[in-house]
Amino acid sequence: MAVSDEFGFIRSIRPASLFHQDKIVGIGDDAAIVAVGEGFESVVCVDTMVEEVHFSPHTMKSYDIGYKALAANISDIAAMGGIPLYYLVSISIPKDWPEEELLAIYNGMKDLGDQYRMDLIGGDTTSGKALVLSVFVIGKVEKGKRLLRSNAKPGDVVFVSGTLGDSAAGLDVLLQDHSGWSELIRKHQNPAPQVELGRILTEFDRVALNDVSDGIASELIEIAEASHVDIVINKDTLPLSTSMVQYKEEKALKWALTGGEDFELVGTICAEDWSLLQKRCQDEDIRITRIGEVMAFGNGQVFMRDEDSKVLLKKEGYNHFLKE
Repeated sequence: MAVSDEFGFIRSIRPASLFHQDKIVGIGDDAAIVAVGEGFESVVCVDTMVEEVHFSPHTMKSYDIGYKALAANISDIAAMGGIPLYYLVSISIPKDWPEEELLAIYNGMKDLGDQYRMDLIGGDTTSGKALVLSVFVIGKVEKGKRLLRSNAKPGDVVFVSGTLGDSAAGLDVLLQDHSGWSELIRKHQNPAPQVELGRILTEFDRVALNDVSDGIASELIEIAEASHVDIVINKDTLPLSTSMVQYKEEKALKWALTGGEDFELVGTICAEDWSLLQKRCQDEDIRITRIGEVMAFGNGQVFMRDEDSKVLLKKEGYNHFLKE
């Protein structure tokens, strides 16, 4: 059954309880009011998912749409070293969408948000020709601890968390209607933002950081450009999952470099701090891999080294405005 009463639907998604009840005025007024605490700065971000651009019913269930939409924003908070706190949701709903499917979208967001004690505090609901979901997240980070793309310096270690390319491989599994490969599908539909690693990285004096949303090549170029340095990564150290290599080895490198939507963290850290970061991650069972180094102040270029040759990488991750 399609939504017949906007206000009734809003009541149905209003949280029964709040994690931060003493700090917010949430759903029920014209605007939300939030407090983030003394000694902290606010971190805010927004991300939009559009039907037949970012997902389709063939590749994502309604629950997964909501889960992934919130995960993308939590990952942006993690890339700043922040703690996610609140989220707002703007949704444009086709008239033929059943209400139970819309509730599944919100359930996906709630299940992920509850893992981080996040409160849904407002949003907007309209009708439209395609499903469009925009999620706005508010977080906090200690003053002076923001992890910026512009923090890289020559001599730094370049690192990445987790494995690369699994989400792109998972999408390919879904599009090709292959059976099995459940871990690759999970990585595409229900990615895990690296908030804990982001928090660990705030313990260090200087870290440059990005989340892998558009592909590691694109993310590292953004760090190199913001920091006015050149970066070299090593092809043979890129962390690839066994599942992805077994699925389609011939595409594994391309997916790792440009597939995107892995929502891992990639960045640079002072070489003297690398061993301590490794130890902290080992203690928390977080996979982290050294994949290269910051070479020198330069033009914001990123190279991949393969034995005795170097290849200049391009921004070849997902771009909404590039023609096919």
